[in-house]
Amino acid sequence: MSSLTIDADIKVTRPEGHSAYSPGTSEELTIIAMDLLVKDIGYEGAQKFIGQVLERHKEKAALIQADQASTE
Repeated sequence: MSSLTIDADIKVTRPEGHSAYSPGTSEELTIIAMDLLVKDIGYEGAQKFIGQVLERHKEKAALIQADQASTE
């Protein structure tokens, strides 16, 4: 589990109205961000963008997984 806590107040203005979010964890922040991204640039655009971000972290994630496997 994550050891991060987040204290944020996010206010979003869209043509449909206003929304407010107060995420407390990185998981909650990610859900909010992905929801907003899909609403802003569409499902396919969001999927491509998220794929690019994850690709940048692929090598680091592989190293973490290898390290975790060696300690089990």
